[in-house]
Amino acid sequence: MAAGDHVGVESVCAPSESMPAHPSSRMPSCLRQLGDGSGSTPLETAADLRSHLASVPDPRARRGIRHPWTALLTAAAAAVLAGAASITAIGEWAADAPQRVLALLGFRPDPLTGLIRPPHATTIRLALAAADGDALDRAIGDFLQERQAPAPGRKVIAVDGKTLRGSRTAGRTATALIAAMTHSGQVLAQRQTDHKSNEIPAFAPLLDDIDLTDALITADALHTQHDHASYLHERRAHYLAVIKRNHPGLHERVCRLPWSDIRLDHVDRTRAHHRDEIRRLKTAAFAHIDCPHARQALQVVRWRKDMGTGKLTIERIHLVTSLPPGAAASSELAAWIHGHWRIENQLHHVRDRTFHEDASHIRTRHLPRVMAGLRNLAIGTHRQDGHTNIAPALRHAARNHLRPLTALALT
Repeated sequence: MAAGDHVGVESVCAPSESMPAHPSSRMPSCLRQLGDGSGSTPLETAADLRSHLASVPDPRARRGIRHPWTALLTAAAAAVLAGAASITAIGEWAADAPQRVLALLGFRPDPLTGLIRPPHATTIRLALAAADGDALDRAIGDFLQERQAPAPGRKVIAVDGKTLRGSRTAGRTATALIAAMTHSGQVLAQRQTDHKSNEIPAFAPLLDDIDLTDALITADALHTQHDHASYLHERRAHYLAVIKRNHPGLHERVCRLPWSDIRLDHVDRTRAHHRDEIRRLKTAAFAHIDCPHARQALQVVRWRKDMGTGKLTIERIHLVTSLPPGAAASSELAAWIHGHWRIENQLHHVRDRTFHEDASHIRTRHLPRVMAGLRNLAIGTHRQDGHTNIAPALRHAARNHLRPLTALALT
């Protein structure tokens, strides 16, 4: 070719006349090579995120639709899996995505040029702000459950709430969410609480779509409610709940048990974060207690010494459980009590520190809730893939556009 000659995109990447109708097949052959070479072995997973996101209703009017609804949701999920913490970052990730990646996400090529135009950040913002948060969280929970085979033993689920502080406006309180997460770090469900109420009415709706047969639900003192205990019994599940002074009668009765005369069941000692901690567990069986279906009371005495200052603190925690004596070893009970707070450390803390959730000022309509759900998806997916530290996992996924798609079974 002589110097100064110019060849347009149409002449270099012209689509074939016999090109199939599928979006990824209609892509020009030269562009189909872009984004290839992730250099990693594809993950073996039967779960396809797109099939679950298809259940989320499209709220848009039919007129003027350019991008498929599921493609927009899938692109946002993949971008957050690569560390995008804002709508702007999601838009930038999509704008930088190669043509092959856009096709795999489900975006359609222009019939004239054969090129796929990525969605603008404003388009993504409007779409996510209108999304049904409950439907999206159900799709995410179903995907994570299908993606990983059930672990052996009893399913243990922690229930806890979190307030998205940056979502507060002059005329509206901050968005409050309640989540159910397995003790291994997998978010199964999430719901938004009524701004005029608290987490208590959202407890049963949160767990309605989860198989609770023989599961154990751990919760803090707010959810030590008679209605919750009866609900879990009807669902053939058990509970392990903390008792505090918000239930004075039950708290006084359990505290007055002759704990000094009760045999010590388990002792556990850990050293971490410049602290030396000893936890001592005792259990007492009950024929009857003022809590529906409660079979045992538990006392945990926690001795904690700060290795830097030498300060020693002693804390006593009392709990009740519907598990009958002998249904679980004392070491398991101790692990479940201590493991409940993983929902703070492995979910809420990660969303705050790694995704900067509390610093985020996303406030439009359903956006705070939707972004929290996408962060749950990213955290759960990376944990299922064996990443214990989410920040490096996000950086690894961000270095190649195909990696998030591989993790979500979109390749």
